[in-house]
Amino acid sequence: MKGQTYIILALIFALLIAVFAVINVDPVEVNYLFGTGEAPLILVIIGSVLMGVLITASAGAVRFFRLQRENRSLKNQLEKKTNEQASSNEFSDAQEQEAEKAEDVSESKHSDTDVK
Repeated sequence: MKGQTYIILALIFALLIAVFAVINVDPVEVNYLFGTGEAPLILVIIGSVLMGVLITASAGAVRFFRLQRENRSLKNQLEKKTNEQASSNEFSDAQEQEAEKAEDVSESKHSDTDVK
């Protein structure tokens, strides 16, 4: 539902920009870094909006990929910790089993000496 709201708002915004641009079709003088020129105001408005969209989208993409990389790194760290914990649990379980076997053996030796 949240995604649909964003799409609807984006379409409304695009429609408003289009109407605003169509109303302003008079030629205007545009000062570039390397000179001046004349262009219809509709092109200036649409070009400015597109530049804003591209800059915003690229900043969002950089953030998205950075967060994705951090997420992957944290998942790997979690997996390592889980594997270490599992292996230490297996090691302690094996030690407990060895201790139980040793106790059983010593008890059986004591019971054998008691019988004789």
